[in-house]
Order: sequence, then C-alpha cells, then structure tokens
Amino acid sequence: MELITVEDVRAARERLRGEVVRTPLTAGPAGGPPFLLKPESLQPTGAFKLRGATNAVALLDPDQRRSGVVTHSSGNHGQALAHAAARHGVPCTVVVPEGAPGVKVDRMRALGARIVMVAPREREATARRLRDEEGLALVPPFDDPSVIAGQGTVGLEILEQSPGVATVVVPVGGGGLASGVATAALAAAGPRRVRVVGVEPELAADAAESLRTGSLVTWPPERTHRTMADGVRVCLSELTFAHLRARLDEVVTVTEEEIARAVAALAHGARLVAEPSGALAAAAVLAGRVPTAPGRPQETVAVVSGGNADPGLFARLVA
Repeated sequence: MELITVEDVRAARERLRGEVVRTPLTAGPAGGPPFLLKPESLQPTGAFKLRGATNAVALLDPDQRRSGVVTHSSGNHGQALAHAAARHGVPCTVVVPEGAPGVKVDRMRALGARIVMVAPREREATARRLRDEEGLALVPPFDDPSVIAGQGTVGLEILEQSPGVATVVVPVGGGGLASGVATAALAAAGPRRVRVVGVEPELAADAAESLRTGSLVTWPPERTHRTMADGVRVCLSELTFAHLRARLDEVVTVTEEEIARAVAALAHGARLVAEPSGALAAAAVLAGRVPTAPGRPQETVAVVSGGNADPGLFARLVA
C-alpha cells in the first residue's frame, strides 16, 4: 500500500496558507511534568480536522465542486468539511451516527451542511450510498491520502516551532492525525529523530491491539462507545494502519479517569477548553505514560486535537 510522503505534507501546507490557523505552542498545566501543548482547539471549527478537510476540498475538480461532497462524522470532521466546503461554494452532506454530541450536530447545520442521521454501524455504508446515488465526492474523516497529508501539517509546524522537540504525542481514533504527524516527523533536520506516540482510551484501544498483533483489528461500536472520548470511537482503516505500522513509534492507553483529569487540568492549568478526545495526548503525559525531560518542556509536545466539548459534560469534568 502506498503511503503519503513528506512532500505530500509540504504541498498540503502550501494549500492551507490563509485557510487555517498556525496554532501556537503553549505551556502545559502548571505543577505537572514539563511539556508543551499544540492547541488545535483554536482552529475556527475547534479541531485539527479543518486541515485535512481543507486540503481535500482544495484538490476537488470542477465537476466535484458542483456536485458536492459527503462524509460521515460524529462532529469534528463534519464541521471541518462543512466549513471548507462553504468557503468554496461546495454543497456538503454529513452522515452522523445517532448519539453524536448535539453541540457538534448543531454547528454542522449552522455551517450549511445537510445532516443525515443513522445508526453508528450504518455511517460509512450510508455515505458510500449517497456518493453513488447523488454523484457526490466522498471525503472520509481519515481514510484518504489528501486528508492525512493535511493533518500532517500539524507535525511540520511543531518541528518549526520547537526545534528541540524529541517526542510528539497525538490522539488516535481513525489514525489520520497520527499518520500525518508521523510522516511529517520524517522531515526532522539532520540526525535528529522525533518520536511520535499515539494515545487511545483503554475502552477504544483497537489501534493498540492492531499494532501489537500485526494485523488490523476492528472493535464494534458497542465497545468503542463506552468511552467518553466520542471523537476516537472509530477504528483504523487499512490505509492508516499501514502508516502507523510503518511510522508510529508506540501507542499507549489511558483510563476514563485520566481523560477526565486531563480535561480539568487543561482548563484550570492551561486555560484551554478541550473535549475528552482532545485531551488524550495531555492525559498520557500527565499520567506518566510518556516520559518527559526535567527542565526541558520543549522536548515533548502534546497535541490538543479539539475543543468542541459538550457543555454539560465539560461542566461536570471541570467542576
């Protein structure tokens, strides 16, 4: 299977200029281990997904732009695609699994997306059916080279912003962000090697199992939906599994309690709103799953992948 290259990520970065925010690096929560945060929660749609969606829309041909795009998403990718499509005058349809956070669904509608609600097991099949019946261009949340390349721009920015970085920590759901960042890490200058560590909830650890066994494992929705981190309830695809098997250094897991503590720590100690999925990388560092270098916070960067938290859940976690 052909993997994306560093040059693909660099080309995506050029397409994204003026379209997405170059998010800063900020200090991790006071009193904890020394590390930096890359708050992709500061993107206009509140998550890193805007990068991949924007790159994919930029690569559409004229006929595809006229017909429109379709995807399946619990929220963040759907919002990102709706935003990118609206900027380019492209119709957008999002297939949403039942039980998705209402705040995310409302935002997708506000961005002009047509919402099609289905059972979680039917999301991908429904998106493919709409693609075939209505002639729409399918832009998957992660199973697409252009989406992966767009997400990889997070990694290029980290390399530029923290030249001494040694470890980048990223959440893993479908694996698009981890695949892109692990590819971007290959661009590290000279002999320096940058490790990329993925993080999953214990209750949705299909990637950890897949990489441990050496073959792609898919967990059913009734297993992955146990975690509060709704953005990572999906499993790897063949494409993202191939990237992670070749380029990711490690996957660690965190408990629901550790995720909850990380959401609170980011809010109180770093002044950042993070949804549970967005707090996974920080949770792993704060829980000691990823070692840090004393006195050298610039060596470890945790990506805060999204901040579209359900208001009720967020209020309970930070109380």
